[in-house]
Amino acid sequence: MMRLLQTKTIPVVGNPMLRRMLTAVSNPNLPALPLPKLADTMNKLLVTIEPHVTKDGYQRSKSAVEKFLAPGGDGAKLQKLLEEHASRKKNWLSDWWLQSAYLQYRDPVIIYSSPGLVFPKLKYVKVEDQLKTAARITFGALLYKRMIDRGQMRPEMMGKAPLDMQQYNKIFGTCRVPGLPADSLQFHPDSTHIVVASNNQFFKVEVGNSDNIFGEDKILTMLRQCYDMSRQKAEPIGMLSALPRDSWHEAYEVLIADPTNKETIKTIQSSLFVLSLDYTIGNPSGDDAVDACHMLIHGGGSNANSGNRWYDKTLQLVVGPNGVNGLTYEHSPAEGQPIAVLTDFIINHIAKGDQGGSVREAPVPSKLAFNLSPKAHELLQKASASHDKLIKDLDMNYLHYTGYGKNFIKTQKMSPDSFIQMAIQYAFYKLHRTPGAHYESAQTRLYEGGRTETIRSCSNESIAFAQTMLEPFRSNREKASKLKSAVDAHKQYASKAVQGFGVDRHLLGLKLIAKENNIPLPELFKDEGLLASQHMRLSTSQVASRYDAFMCYGPLTGDGYGCCYNPKDNDMWFGLSSWKSNPITDSTAFRNCLQQALDEMFEVLSASSVPSSKL
Repeated sequence: MMRLLQTKTIPVVGNPMLRRMLTAVSNPNLPALPLPKLADTMNKLLVTIEPHVTKDGYQRSKSAVEKFLAPGGDGAKLQKLLEEHASRKKNWLSDWWLQSAYLQYRDPVIIYSSPGLVFPKLKYVKVEDQLKTAARITFGALLYKRMIDRGQMRPEMMGKAPLDMQQYNKIFGTCRVPGLPADSLQFHPDSTHIVVASNNQFFKVEVGNSDNIFGEDKILTMLRQCYDMSRQKAEPIGMLSALPRDSWHEAYEVLIADPTNKETIKTIQSSLFVLSLDYTIGNPSGDDAVDACHMLIHGGGSNANSGNRWYDKTLQLVVGPNGVNGLTYEHSPAEGQPIAVLTDFIINHIAKGDQGGSVREAPVPSKLAFNLSPKAHELLQKASASHDKLIKDLDMNYLHYTGYGKNFIKTQKMSPDSFIQMAIQYAFYKLHRTPGAHYESAQTRLYEGGRTETIRSCSNESIAFAQTMLEPFRSNREKASKLKSAVDAHKQYASKAVQGFGVDRHLLGLKLIAKENNIPLPELFKDEGLLASQHMRLSTSQVASRYDAFMCYGPLTGDGYGCCYNPKDNDMWFGLSSWKSNPITDSTAFRNCLQQALDEMFEVLSASSVPSSKL
């Protein structure tokens, strides 16, 4: 879901314990990220361009590729430079990716980058119940941190191959810091405190180290103290961290010019995570899950809880007063799966309850002070206006599909993920009657330092399937056959992507190596077909959880949709988004088409009575 920008490498900053932190979770000796062959990538590129252009447009793209591939041409020159770059690194992409996809990206982290993750709603209405839930969630997160520190995380596998586990080490104690021309990251893995945000005020709360964590009862006592000390609502200073990054950097410099502010921000940045105790929230949409999406992505606005956040923190747990709970996370250090594993651990812990903890006396939380200068007040007022305008434009929705889940799809001998991707493709085509360039993130953690590659889910096969579904004279057998072909095509591309042989990361590497060597960008990168295939109107990810939890984020393009899904055995959750200001997109209409697509695909497979292996 990340935008790709040109960049120069800027070092990650942090404390001297970074090396220890990066080895806390056992990581096997994984292979280096491979660099694809140029001709292979160009052939894949042409195949993925074809659904988005006319025949003449395809011929122009084909000519551009042929020119790029010509002996002695731009492609050969850049590929050779990229091979030299890759020969010096275990992962030729990782540093570039951190910079280009995240730290140099200048839009706000809210909506554009940082996802929210909605936990199952709990039943409570009293402040004391909210605080007890917050204590339990906090203690659960600390137990998870302890497992990481002790190297007790179970190594994840893809088949028989181990996956890179480094992202788990970067969840706690990590903070993004605004800068120019790029942000930086700070790592504080040995921190012993969290920061509690309550009524726009911030408190330092000591929680102990991994060998001596305060128990839930002690944490609850400290949370009560934070709540009691924050009865009066403060200025929404935390909302400044939701500004576009250049504007946030300006405000940041104004804030830290004051020594008190500088010390407060340092304490926030060095915390293990932020815990946001939200105050009264309304029900503007009339649907708790929709309101939860908004609350966890952006806080609800300047008059709600947007100031009760610090969006630079990698992990921010949110506990609402009405049973709405979840988290938001700053995306640059880690992908969604480590966060989903954390989510499952916390949700499971909520049900189990206390598991001990230190009995030593807990210190009283320290209130963190801010001094706002006239310039800071002015910037905060501007931030409130721009923030409220942005979030007002976000059209959020969700789908809890209960017709079936992974179990049924597996009975059809199909990949559940590929099947769901084709449902999303069909829903988009059904609604807009045009192919939608379609991003799905594929993890490349088979390799050391691996992050993601793009699965280009829109294919000739997916469009043929969608068109066939919309033709009433087609038989169920024909429709099922086209579905199987589309699923198989997606599965094949996905398999290549997780092995590092997609299109998009290689293209990015070629662009960045050209920039590093002051080589003009080749004409291929201006080709209309390539640009159309990169205009990802569908930005999708699978973030799996055992529970009724789902992730949500904003759309990637102005005329597109965000769609994150959690496929369970017998049902599925989708978090959906678009922009209200765009006259073409509509999250409710897309939700309805997605439900219809899943229903129709079930009916086609059930009615065709043709075993998948014979289609």
